[in-house]
Order: sequence, then structure tokens, then C-alpha cells
Amino acid sequence: MMSPPKPIQHMLSLFEQQPCWKINPLATELRYAVPSVRRFLVQAGYFSSFTHNGAWYTLASIPQFNRKGLWFYEKIGFSKAGSLTGTIIGLIRLSHAGMTAEEIGDNLRCRCHSVLVNLWRQKKLQRQKIGRSYIYFATDPCTSNRQRQAITLQKMIAEPLPAEVAVFILAEFINRPTADFNQLAQAISKRGVSVSPLQIEKLFVQHGIKKKT
Repeated sequence: MMSPPKPIQHMLSLFEQQPCWKINPLATELRYAVPSVRRFLVQAGYFSSFTHNGAWYTLASIPQFNRKGLWFYEKIGFSKAGSLTGTIIGLIRLSHAGMTAEEIGDNLRCRCHSVLVNLWRQKKLQRQKIGRSYIYFATDPCTSNRQRQAITLQKMIAEPLPAEVAVFILAEFINRPTADFNQLAQAISKRGVSVSPLQIEKLFVQHGIKKKT
């Protein structure tokens, strides 16, 4: 197997000393023009940062990405998706119930409100105002519907059940002690009352009711 050309070998050794470089200092160390250094990076394989306007570079072999496809070196962020916009779209697409600007900022360790607004205006994201915050969703209809349903379910679970609904559930449980939460929810729905299995489970926990499974 042929060894990399000498300037690329030199560049690899520089990245061993320091995992992230800006292009001008790297070109100075290599004593090559910036266009040549960019070509070396392409040949070696690289990522540019999604933070700092993409000013930082690292070799493709260096990052140890987390399950969200992110890697940070000090305050510099890199993503498998590459750009900040691609990273945001990917994060939201994979989210369970959409994400607020604050949640995205916490994940990416940078403010990205203006980028989110631009992506929404370009119809690359959907959004909905819930409470005081906008929730951003994927554009794919199936994904966004699932995310919106998850938010609805979270709200249902968070809200206490009306007393009469709790009575219906407990009465049904007394009559059918072996029924699981799904079966209890289905039985209650026949009375014209919408309740989720998770709401029933929460009710049992609140009242210390132990259910045999």
C-alpha cells in the first residue's frame, strides 16, 4: 500500500498534535497555499465544524460521534450531517416529539433561532406554537404526525384525569382485574371517554394500586 504524499503525511501529524485546525494556520504550518490545503483535506477525508461558521476542520477519522451524530472538541462542534442546517434538520427528524429552539440550542451548544426561522420559511421544517414556545417538526407528513401525536399524548398524561373518569377506570378494573392497561383503555372508550393506557398507568401509580401482570 502506497504511503500518502509528504504534505498529507505532515498534515496528518499536525492533526495528531491538535485535533482541530483553522485553514490559515494549517496552511502556514504546511507551507502550502490554502487551495492546496483544502485539496489535501479532501484527499484525507475531513469534517468542517457546524459551529464558528464552519471555520474549524478535523480529519474524518478523529471524531467519536454520539448517538445523535455530534462530537465536540472544547467549544467546537462537528456533525455527521456536516452543516448546521443539515444537523438541525436531522435532529428534528429523529426527535420523538419535535424540538424547541432552546432544546436544539442545548444539544448543539450554540444559538440557532435565526437558522430555525429561515428553515421554516424555506419549508424545510414545520412549526407550531404551543404555550409560549414554537415546536419545530419534520416536514415528512408521517414523521410530523407522529411527533404531534406524541405531544398530544404528553399533554394528556400531564393533565390529571377528571374524577368521574378515574371512577370509570377503577370500576372497570374491579370488574376485570386481569385486564391490562390497553384493555382497560379500550373498555373505557366504549363509554365515549378517551383515555390512554399511560394515563391509566399513571393513575394506578398515583393511588398505589398494584396490578397483577
